[in-house]
Amino acid sequence: MPLSTPVNRALRHRRAIAAEAYLRDDGLWDIEARLTDTKPRDIPLAGGGVRPQGQPLHDLWLRVTIDLQMNVVDADACSDWVPYPGHCDTIGPAYKSLVGLNLMRGFRKAVRERLGGVAGCTHLTELASVLPTTAIQAFAGDVFKIRDGAEDDGESQPPYQLHGCHALHFEGEVVRQFYPRWYGYQPKPKNGPDRPATAKPGEGIPPDTGEPTQRSTGTSG
Repeated sequence: MPLSTPVNRALRHRRAIAAEAYLRDDGLWDIEARLTDTKPRDIPLAGGGVRPQGQPLHDLWLRVTIDLQMNVVDADACSDWVPYPGHCDTIGPAYKSLVGLNLMRGFRKAVRERLGGVAGCTHLTELASVLPTTAIQAFAGDVFKIRDGAEDDGESQPPYQLHGCHALHFEGEVVRQFYPRWYGYQPKPKNGPDRPATAKPGEGIPPDTGEPTQRSTGTSG
């Protein structure tokens, strides 16, 4: 169902965020995101000059390389278009500080601590927030199990995405139809209300993210 019909209006700004994931030949994964800001008119710049229509105000890239446990083993950032050339576009090397973080263990909080405010670029730091769920989508069905197995397959934990959103709660119709084995499942509250204590990266659900959600998801199943 589409959004409701808006009142008459005029486009003044467009922000586009795209994210892609790549499986590398060495077995690692690249998670790459891009942020672009454009306006449908010439843009007078605070630093002087005008950015002609069609040229972006921001065109920023951020890439992290991760292993199968979602540990960041490399990071790279660049700013191709910025409002203050020679200043904004010098911050890229700071994003090497993402190395050593884990996308599923308090990543967004750690990014704010390391690169918030004047320690980083506002927009690159914001862009980093899409990396965890992009990686989850990339791993779903490839690294993470998302389909229901047979009753006797020995699996003691449900597919990780279950109970991670409204449609996939254990008492819901989707689980009843497509994951009947786990319909009405009650997680053991050892490491939190909805996280089995034995979960490991790449097995069942991802580990504790340090984020406000109870179960990390990012896949529609």
